[in-house]
Amino acid sequence: MSNGIYYSDYLQLDKILQAQTLESDKAGEHAHDEMLFIVIHQSYELWFKQILYEVKSVMELLSKPTISDNSPDLFIINHRLNRVVVILDVLVHQIDILETMTPLDFLDFRNRLRPASGFQSVQFKELEALLGLRMHQRYGKEYYTSQLRPEDKQRIEQIENTKSLRQLVNEWLERMPFFDEPSLWPQGWGAGAAHPFWQTYRALYASSLMPEESYNLEQFDLLVMSENASADYGMTPRARRAALFILLYRDYPLFQLPFQLINNLLEIDNTLSNWRYRHLNMVHRMIGTRTGTGGSTGKDYLFGALQSHYIFKEFAALTSFMIERGKLPALSPELCRRLGFET
Repeated sequence: MSNGIYYSDYLQLDKILQAQTLESDKAGEHAHDEMLFIVIHQSYELWFKQILYEVKSVMELLSKPTISDNSPDLFIINHRLNRVVVILDVLVHQIDILETMTPLDFLDFRNRLRPASGFQSVQFKELEALLGLRMHQRYGKEYYTSQLRPEDKQRIEQIENTKSLRQLVNEWLERMPFFDEPSLWPQGWGAGAAHPFWQTYRALYASSLMPEESYNLEQFDLLVMSENASADYGMTPRARRAALFILLYRDYPLFQLPFQLINNLLEIDNTLSNWRYRHLNMVHRMIGTRTGTGGSTGKDYLFGALQSHYIFKEFAALTSFMIERGKLPALSPELCRRLGFET
């Protein structure tokens, strides 16, 4: 046999396949399903590692001062974000396997796990922080890192003090140039929400609303037209206007990759929500109203996180401010050429 790379050596299977130590075996009371429980959670952590690898690479690309629409960067960003979505979908379906374990099977070893808990998954907390979920936005923030070792808690705090993917996307959207070029707007030009496009669009949007939807116009003025929207809303008004413009005119070639980027972020939120929902239902089925092994409130905490932990909710909110394609303001021939990659 050649001296080249050997399959098990390359994958370090000697380490991976010997990394399942059953607490029930240590106690001399073998619980068959503990092996499944360990393998599932180890595979989760391996997938979290891959997701973090992809997200960090995307953040590195988005950190560039400029991203050319004709460069491979946006395609690479979308390709890797789509991979994250597909992996997250796999994580949702792994619950199908875990649910082959019955509540009684789980009770055979559950009490031996205390105080360990999935709540101590540092990689998952790192992922949430990198994507843009901040401590003050978390459900149960008072004990979110309380169960972590000091070095792991510090690791999460350090990430929260750096730019998140959501912030980098905001900066990328703010750099969209078209509204800063008077030559593209023969009907006049103004800065920010005073731009003639947004004045025209607001009137069209207002006319599309039902009388009972007046709240939507108030929110449109606050989130899209106001230049002083609170930082609590996440995205800046300039970035929000750019995102809405992309969503409205996504059929133009230049906006297809930006639209995919926004859609991939929404899919990440959606799939994470699906995972939380499946996790909540599984916990309710397995332990009912009992507390988690780490001391959390179990399904009550998971329900709160499900409701609160949407990271890219600003993009989802923009759908409230859209009108039909046939009523969109016409763009100038010059801008249409630019959006079609023509020079």
